[in-house]
Amino acid sequence: MNKKLEQWLEQIGCEGELEPVAADASFRKYYRLKSSMHSGIVMDASAQKESVKPFIDIEHRLYEAGVRVAKINTFNLEEGFIFMEDLGNTHLADVINDDQELYYGKAIESLIKMQNADTEGLPLYDEAFLRFEMDLMQEWYVEKHLGRILDTTEQATLDNALEYITSEVLAQPQSVFVHRDYHSRNLMFGCTDDLVVIDFQDARVGAVTYDLVSLLRDVYVELHNCDVERMALHFRDMKGLDVDDETFMRWFDFTGLQRHLKILGIFARLSIRDGKDGYLDDIPLTLKYVLDVCGKYPELEELANILKSA
Repeated sequence: MNKKLEQWLEQIGCEGELEPVAADASFRKYYRLKSSMHSGIVMDASAQKESVKPFIDIEHRLYEAGVRVAKINTFNLEEGFIFMEDLGNTHLADVINDDQELYYGKAIESLIKMQNADTEGLPLYDEAFLRFEMDLMQEWYVEKHLGRILDTTEQATLDNALEYITSEVLAQPQSVFVHRDYHSRNLMFGCTDDLVVIDFQDARVGAVTYDLVSLLRDVYVELHNCDVERMALHFRDMKGLDVDDETFMRWFDFTGLQRHLKILGIFARLSIRDGKDGYLDDIPLTLKYVLDVCGKYPELEELANILKSA
């Protein structure tokens, strides 16, 4: 336990028992505070102090946009601590099978509100960043996880494919708030059964389908393709986007491809660098999404062949 964290809680009059809560993929740690006087969740981001200020900033932007987020009670920027509302333990992933239509409907409504959040000053999900993310796949998944080095021809094929994917992602409307990890483990249900968005501190400004594909082609939960397309097009209609079905689903597919290539690299890195081997179990579904999209578009056939042979 972090002694400075305990001292800070004592200073703000919130002493009590701290019970560890399941960690996420970052270096942050979470605890549930239990006492006769106070209850809440304590975030210890002392290993990533720089993440606390963006967290508070984004929380305020989302609140102003009408998105339900955890209330921040107090914080310590210097040490990297936040004391916030306790939302319980129920994530979207825990209730999907109860009423998929209801819960995903709420998630899409929340997403549309979130896309209207203030984006002033947020970094762009631009060409350079899209490529940087996808390059994680080659470095961590292909080379370090699978132990394979691409030959000159394969490297040229991969570079061309990533350039093509980037251009397709950028072909759709940009300039919306992007959570970057809007999926079943980052959506919770509070005491009044309202949907609460968490883990939003890395937000950027980018493509209109990014968070939608994070939700519907979730690397932790697989939905039926017919449901994915139906809900994706429902989102388009709710947004009032004047684009035909084929074009919108192309945006959706290529944005998902960019995201899932990145995630292959991230999951491998979490295992190799951070010792979080549990994420390796989620690679098969992530790779399936990649190969499924590649199978829909002839121009991606060579990319699929590289990944299959790897």
